[in-house]
Amino acid sequence: MSDATVRLTTAQAIIRYLDAQFIEIEGVRQRVCGGGFGIFGHGNVTCLGEALYDHRETLPLYRGQNEQGMGFAAAAYAKYHLRRRFMFCTASAGPGTANLLTASALAHANRLPMLMLCGDTFLTRLPDPVLQQLEHFGNPAMGLNDGFQAVTRYWDRITHPAQVIQSLPAALATMLDPAECGPAFLALPQDVQGWAYDYPVEFFAERTHRIRRVTPDADEIAEAAALLKTAQRPIIIAGGGVQYSGAVAELTAFAEAHQIPVVETIAGRANLRFDHPLNIGPVGVTGSDSANAVAEAADVVLSVGSRLQDFTTGSWTAFARDARFISLNAARHDAGKHMSLPVVGDAKRGLEHLAAAMGDYRAPESWTTFAQDERMKWNAYVAENVRPGNRPNSYAQAIGVVNALCDPRDRVVTAAGGLPAEVTANWRTLDIGTVDVEFGFSCMGYEIAGGWGARIAQSEGEPEADTIVFVGDGSYLLMNSDIYSSVLTRKKLIVLVLDNGGFAVINKLQNNTGNESFNNLLSDAPTIPEALPVDFVAHAASMGAHATYAENADELAEAFKAAKAADRTSVIVMNVDAYEGWTTQGHAWWEVGTPHVSDHESVREKHAEIEATRTRQRRGV
Repeated sequence: MSDATVRLTTAQAIIRYLDAQFIEIEGVRQRVCGGGFGIFGHGNVTCLGEALYDHRETLPLYRGQNEQGMGFAAAAYAKYHLRRRFMFCTASAGPGTANLLTASALAHANRLPMLMLCGDTFLTRLPDPVLQQLEHFGNPAMGLNDGFQAVTRYWDRITHPAQVIQSLPAALATMLDPAECGPAFLALPQDVQGWAYDYPVEFFAERTHRIRRVTPDADEIAEAAALLKTAQRPIIIAGGGVQYSGAVAELTAFAEAHQIPVVETIAGRANLRFDHPLNIGPVGVTGSDSANAVAEAADVVLSVGSRLQDFTTGSWTAFARDARFISLNAARHDAGKHMSLPVVGDAKRGLEHLAAAMGDYRAPESWTTFAQDERMKWNAYVAENVRPGNRPNSYAQAIGVVNALCDPRDRVVTAAGGLPAEVTANWRTLDIGTVDVEFGFSCMGYEIAGGWGARIAQSEGEPEADTIVFVGDGSYLLMNSDIYSSVLTRKKLIVLVLDNGGFAVINKLQNNTGNESFNNLLSDAPTIPEALPVDFVAHAASMGAHATYAENADELAEAFKAAKAADRTSVIVMNVDAYEGWTTQGHAWWEVGTPHVSDHESVREKHAEIEATRTRQRRGV
């Protein structure tokens, strides 16, 4: 080992280290950090900004409009790259960093790598209190950045330049670990960023990383195979972990060899093409009648790469109470959920080993045929549900129009409100890994910012494909400024703004629990004397996008064709019905808190109705 050193500031060392880290993906070596998103302020511009300037060619810095949007974009970038590459976000001390909290929570819930390099108050405390500092009189060491400990997988405050020698590799290892993956946060006091240290030259030597693949324990594989071979009505739940592991081919081969029906989670929505004969559809609360029918009847369930959240399990009512679960997952915490028989390990290797242990087992033909018949019924329902003119303008109709005209490798992005359910139920997957329905944190505002991040990633590998964003008027109003970001950076998006006059899906939940419409739709907000429509077309055009209004599905189709041909971001606006436009089938039960007592008879009746269905809820942890 060489004793050679190089004198650098803390900030310079961080950026030089990131610049030297590579990853090998399918035989191709590339930087593991694709660059970053940054908004400068007094907490990061003078030192971190100086360091980033010298690496601007290899670590491109995208200037966001809002730190929360930057975090969403970084999360979408990581999703596109299947957690094998990440972006950093840098924000100033104070409100800039505070704006990243929601995005960090989204990355944490979805197990996505994102590195946050955020300014902090001075370690010496000599100028305290500084601008934007939160003072805690009984704990002067605590500040805003400590709040990120709840929403990160790795957190550190750098109080000496030498600490980055340990902290940076640890943060990187966390972000690339399939079991522990999530956001990493480094609090960087403003003075420490500029302090110099004699770093070992070897710390900055180029290093190539590879994602660890853990082979499951042989006894767990044997026990899982023995149980699965007893099944008369087996199913496979295909989660997002299938794609993160690169296990789509293994999942498909396993299902085909043993003729086991496959249902998809929201995160695993594009594990199989929609027309694969064993793809029975999306499962759960925002699922399909077909997948939920086989889930309800299944006796053994093999869950692969899913954390089994409540929208997948119908708050644990979507499956028979005596169904046996096998959970193949890289994370031990997920593998053991709800008394599953755990198989802890990589999905790709786990399926290979499980296949070898299954022998010539095949699910009974009658069961597979039943599942496929149910899928045919669901296909017929979706075809009618998306048909233009079958009712007032709806989400489903817009989804159907775009689905029929898009290219197979176009990427679809949506997040909060009613659109995740509508896209999950009605989108017919044309190719593997082309759907990003952000529902781990169900975060309003992700749609356009996430679309921008996805487009940056897509431009690196599939520049000819488009990124298509579905967003409601509520989410658009919350965060839309990355339309401008996409125009400035020439990362073209096609944005569908579907306006239903407020938070219509929560109004639907309100009504479905016996409550009157109140404070969700603009027309029902008591403090709004008159609901004034927003001119979304003019607003989007003011940020440099092509923008147009579509009166109906036919006009939407023409506008989408024009957007495909355009050279920059296009925004298409269409009004949809807040009451009659919903997909009415495909839903599993979902537990929501309802009043046990109420002066309103309709609320009492709905509470009793909801509680009566609780008898099917599985017990367990």
